[in-house]
Amino acid sequence: MDEKKRPKAGLVAVIGDEDTVTGFLLAGIGQRDPRGQSNFLVCDQNTTRQKISTTFREFVSRLDISIILVTQDIALEIRKEIDEHNEVIPTVLEIPSKSAKYDKAKDSIVRRVYRLLGKDLEEEIHREKTQTQKS
Repeated sequence: MDEKKRPKAGLVAVIGDEDTVTGFLLAGIGQRDPRGQSNFLVCDQNTTRQKISTTFREFVSRLDISIILVTQDIALEIRKEIDEHNEVIPTVLEIPSKSAKYDKAKDSIVRRVYRLLGKDLEEEIHREKTQTQKS
């Protein structure tokens, strides 16, 4: 995408469970334009993978969105789409949700960083578990 077409200050979009999205909306990130487009999606057990995927692709293509936050449990549903996204903007970040513990081994950004640094993520996780068990 042509970066010159993006506004200097973009929106933060969020896809996640009701508690997570509500928290971000209360913090002031929510926006709905005159056409009814919003920058958030509340997911529950009835939200289809297709709806999540479609919304994610819409957020990625919007020039007014700079960051997309996705709870990790939802990110697992659209892992393929997230892994295929290689642009810097919008930046896609996986965040923990209230209902599921964050697992850095499943976070595509963390995996990329470890690969770029030439480090072994699995070895790091094993070392952390070992240290936790000793404590």
